[in-house]
Amino acid sequence: DVQLQASGGGLVQPGGSLKLSCTVSGFTFDAPFDAPTIGWFRQAPGKERERISCINNLDGKTYYEDSMKGRFTISRVVANNTVYLEINGLKFEDAAVYYCAAGTLSTFSSSWYLRPMYWGQGTQVTVSS
Repeated sequence: DVQLQASGGGLVQPGGSLKLSCTVSGFTFDAPFDAPTIGWFRQAPGKERERISCINNLDGKTYYEDSMKGRFTISRVVANNTVYLEINGLKFEDAAVYYCAAGTLSTFSSSWYLRPMYWGQGTQVTVSS
């Protein structure tokens, strides 16, 4: 089974940074044709879950939700089977539970859609002064 373990959340002051980790098991990044794409989502209280970014395991290409470009950076370390999400310049509105997911990626021109098949348990990010 594919399993994802998200970690790295915490309490941060506005303007601070965090680097979230998503360690995956059940497949390896060095078998790209068998491995799904990994993405990050977040859900704030009372709001719908929104996508942030994903990284295509086949070619390492990264995709971002337009509103997330600039302060969010997705990356991976193949040897560690881990995908990271770095958030800079944290704002109060970034407070949410952040989830990583594995799924299938569809792209068309500059558009992308990740259909999640597996979810991690989420990691809480709190922004407070």
